[in-house]
Amino acid sequence: MIDEETGGFSALPERGVPAPRVLDEIAALRAADRPTHGGRLFAYVYDPAVPGLDELAAAAYAASAHVNGLDPTAFPSLLAMENALVGAAARLLGAGPGSAAPDAVGSVTSGGTESLILAVKTARDARPDITAPRIVVPASGHAAFAKAAHYLRVALDVVPVSPQTLRPDPAEVAAAIGPDTVLVACSAPSYAHGVVDPVAEIAAAAEAVGVRCHVDACFGGWTLPYLRRLGAPVPAFDFAVPGVTSISVDLHKYAYAPKGVSVLLHRDPTLRAPQYFAYADWPGYTMINPTIASTRSGGPIAAAYATLRHLGDDGYLRLAALTRDAVTALAGAVRGVDGLRLMAEPESTVVCFTVTDPGLDLFVLVDELTARGWHTQPQLTYAGLPASVHLTVTAAVAPRVAEFGPDLADAVVAARTAGPVALPRELVALAGSLTPDALTPELVAGLAAGLGLGGGETGGGAAAGPPVPERMAPVNALLNAAPPALRERLLIEFVGLLQRPTWA
Repeated sequence: MIDEETGGFSALPERGVPAPRVLDEIAALRAADRPTHGGRLFAYVYDPAVPGLDELAAAAYAASAHVNGLDPTAFPSLLAMENALVGAAARLLGAGPGSAAPDAVGSVTSGGTESLILAVKTARDARPDITAPRIVVPASGHAAFAKAAHYLRVALDVVPVSPQTLRPDPAEVAAAIGPDTVLVACSAPSYAHGVVDPVAEIAAAAEAVGVRCHVDACFGGWTLPYLRRLGAPVPAFDFAVPGVTSISVDLHKYAYAPKGVSVLLHRDPTLRAPQYFAYADWPGYTMINPTIASTRSGGPIAAAYATLRHLGDDGYLRLAALTRDAVTALAGAVRGVDGLRLMAEPESTVVCFTVTDPGLDLFVLVDELTARGWHTQPQLTYAGLPASVHLTVTAAVAPRVAEFGPDLADAVVAARTAGPVALPRELVALAGSLTPDALTPELVAGLAAGLGLGGGETGGGAAAGPPVPERMAPVNALLNAAPPALRERLLIEFVGLLQRPTWA
């Protein structure tokens, strides 16, 4: 990737580069990425393995990439597609004519995090009389709730989850609701473990005191209705539940649309009204936005519209069946290996497991699975919950399931042979006692160098960026030894070392 004109890698060369060469450069950079297709990546991407779908979505994206969602009157095509997506999501989640929520409305956002931030913002702004607003969220609620609280200056009241059920106790949620609570949240399902919270009980507790209840169905909410139709005992979680005032669902997850498209639904227009931002007190155009962004490309919305139209209800039912069968087989593979335990019996699209053998290091196991081509997501210990391995299962996994069991067993043997990560005793002690404020640049640099992070050159030849270790077990072991506040600071510093400009 060395630029012939400058001797370095630059996004802005002195003279323009021919289009085929630019595409070749991107392909070369992409070669270092995790595989987005093929059923071996259990996080971050959602692959239905439907022939031709990528090409259709890309063509739809290109057709509307330069359409701007800032003004729906200027681009009615985008308004029509957004309304169609909202209608599809609302009907799937218990709203629409003849339902318990016939007047449901919604907005298309850039992803689940934006949907959750807007849900919190809407609830906060609906109660201007509360000067110190608070939200109640289970510990298993997505981190985006904490991000929303941080951005919006809303206090976060966290309710613990049971180590056995991985769900909050509805009575504890009810007890956490106070006079300044503007929103109570629950998950359907939770991301970490894939279990559905007791939505009906939580929503009833919120409704009893006049507080909004948001159901975060961003992760698996699109699939749960189809799993129910296939016979799975999915508990009530949508607008059929009294007291549920808003729901979020990501189309770029199990609706298999390209990133990033999510839908935030409200039970009625009155509930949605505080979501809008409008401003006319300046000499330019009057700004009115339903979302955080003003300018929005029509590309993702058109791609999502094309995806839903092409797959159809019957296509999603078929994909849900494939995913269900893959989840069942993967869970069976975990049960068949000594030293492993499912964190919960799967009830959605997640398989989550932990280790029970003290001689088996979970983070080494993750590296061994990576070495065998299986890219999983390690989750650190938290409040009595053990470290675990998270598998987001998609329809594309189904054809590869038979390969996973033998590779998992082999990886466990290799991890036992390698033994646990041996961090220096003083480093473990430091991680357990150090405060975030005590981290100095020198200390961070020393830790990063010892772990193999951020050692890349930041000068002219840094086309591929700083190196990331092939084996992440030492990094994860260090983070696991640190309390959450220190984990956050360490990760900020480590990622900051990776995200440096390329100079040429």
